[in-house]
Amino acid sequence: MFHSFFPKPKLFFMAVLAWATITMGLWYGIGASQWGGLVGLPPMDGADAVASVGFFFTPDMVWFYLFYLVSVVLFAAFSFMFLPHPWQRWSVLVSAFILFVAAFSVQTSVALNNWRRPFFDLIQDALTGDTKGTVTAGQLYSGTFDFLAIVLVWITVAVINRFVVSHYIFRWRTAMNDYYTENWARLRHVEGASQRVQEDTMRFAETVEALGINALDSVLTLIAFLPILYGLGSYITELPIVGQIPAPLVVAALFWSIFGTVLLAMAGIRLPGLYFRNQRVEAAYRKELVYGEDDTVRAQPPTLLELFSFVRKNYFNLYFHYAYFNVARYFYLQTDVIFPALILVPTVAAGAITFGLFQQIQSAFNQVSSSFQYLVNSWGTIVELLSIHKRLKAFEAAMTGQELPAIDREWLDVHGNLAASEDGIRVRHVAPDA
Repeated sequence: MFHSFFPKPKLFFMAVLAWATITMGLWYGIGASQWGGLVGLPPMDGADAVASVGFFFTPDMVWFYLFYLVSVVLFAAFSFMFLPHPWQRWSVLVSAFILFVAAFSVQTSVALNNWRRPFFDLIQDALTGDTKGTVTAGQLYSGTFDFLAIVLVWITVAVINRFVVSHYIFRWRTAMNDYYTENWARLRHVEGASQRVQEDTMRFAETVEALGINALDSVLTLIAFLPILYGLGSYITELPIVGQIPAPLVVAALFWSIFGTVLLAMAGIRLPGLYFRNQRVEAAYRKELVYGEDDTVRAQPPTLLELFSFVRKNYFNLYFHYAYFNVARYFYLQTDVIFPALILVPTVAAGAITFGLFQQIQSAFNQVSSSFQYLVNSWGTIVELLSIHKRLKAFEAAMTGQELPAIDREWLDVHGNLAASEDGIRVRHVAPDA
């Protein structure tokens, strides 16, 4: 799964992690983010938040682009020299581009968060108090155009990234496909081998890419927004129930995210195994139908009825376990919409913040809590990935002569047939000439 696309995966990913730690340590720990002045890009005052598209062209951002480019070039040179691989341009350079876009999208969120406070304060000034009617239409139009300009930059980068990612995923699928077909003689006897090569390789590449980028986006969002949320906490008078506490917004976001993660993890703990078995019963049913297209002895009604009964039983199990999982998920997600406003009730009632500040706090809180909720938001994708990984792992075992995973040994059979048992998924052993 990884050897086909990445050079010596264990060593490669350890090198990536080490290099990322070094570069982030330089940027955030030693203060490399302030070294831009050495190349004519002096850092800006932290109080001068740019609330327009000019945010992406400030000296700080330009210096970040240069720092990231140099970091990637140095790592790529090391990788190409010591870890050569046929797919290294895609697995190293294009991966670096995708990571850059993830970091850039976080900065887009920061730019929009900067925009919210002055724009909504402008609306408040236009509608209330002594300043009512003093705000001109031109000022409001200008604020709206600032928003559109920021979003246009994000859309442009997102479209380019989606195009590149589509090719990236297909290249990864191609690498896995070539790797498995070269070993087809040893893999063809694994149950559902054709489906695993034709379908699971693409799904695996898509799912890993999506989960990896979402995880990175969550980490980068936390790095960017935690200081913002911590600073905004100084405007909060107290939280409901607990009253005044240090870093109230950060604590509230952390508590709410942990609660959601634990709730959904407990509710969905059985789903990965059920998804895996669902693929297996579907594959066995489909395989018998395919055999029946060319062999009149195969795909007889009793056999098909028995195989479909396994499909039905597994789906009904899946529906049952998804029912209470969805109760927990929908309850949490709908409550999540109102939770930021709920914790701000005492502060709003005290009149301690403006409408613009209220919007900025909500935006920053949602960014941080969504990042902490990575497992909550990705649970369905994680379940799918675990299922696909189980299927492709059998290929790895077959190619290296290792024993198949327990669930594959349980299902493996000359004709892929199944027989009823206590769990409904045990193998019927059929002689080769049966």
